[in-house]
Amino acid sequence: MGFDITYHPITEDEISKWYFDVLEQPILTETLGKEYNIDQFYIDKYKKTISVALQTENSETFEKTHGYYIAVIQGFFRKFFYIRGAAFSFLIEQDSSYTRYTKGWETFIPAKYVNEKANRIVENYSSGVFIPADKVKELLADYENNENIRKALNYFYSHSRITVFLEALKYSAENNLGLLEATEVMEPNPFDLNNSSCYSDLFNCDPSGALLYREAALEQIREIKGNENLTDSEIDSKVTYNRITPNEKF
Repeated sequence: MGFDITYHPITEDEISKWYFDVLEQPILTETLGKEYNIDQFYIDKYKKTISVALQTENSETFEKTHGYYIAVIQGFFRKFFYIRGAAFSFLIEQDSSYTRYTKGWETFIPAKYVNEKANRIVENYSSGVFIPADKVKELLADYENNENIRKALNYFYSHSRITVFLEALKYSAENNLGLLEATEVMEPNPFDLNNSSCYSDLFNCDPSGALLYREAALEQIREIKGNENLTDSEIDSKVTYNRITPNEKF
């Protein structure tokens, strides 16, 4: 299984207000939903997400529980961004120096909710890194002014995905927001985007990244059809959507 990465613009204060405060007072889901003009359908999804979150055990990994639920809930309130296969967490695995742009959960959330944590993507259906607002701006500035960082990011977010990542950073910077990474909040169907799966509000997801994914998947099919005499089902089995490295296609 590959990784469907999303980037969620949000601040530390909003994480507290929209999630941790609501864990203490679940009735706030309705109040906040009305305050932010969220459609009742998504207010109900918000309530269900909080209901699941309240069942979290202390032994469970933070990224697989609270971190992931925060990303889902952010998408009820505001725009978020999708990129297939390329996560800042994976860049840190290759070069730990990029950790300097991130902020550990233990530094700003209630201690009782920290649980076991990695502060990056651990597997599918988890949260990843959190880049606070000041570091979002710093990363953008370094991209513009530091040739090594610009080359590294362009290489890592290959096949035009850097444009989506930069849009997520710019949107966050312009609105003084941090950026929370997650995986499998949204799972696009590249051949029918209207039938994509989303645990949050699909309509709040910027479509650019999903459109890139669709074009890459279609290009794979064109190449397979051009090179092999296969049935449609055989073609489908050969199309790969796994974690992407810079030297690979989607």
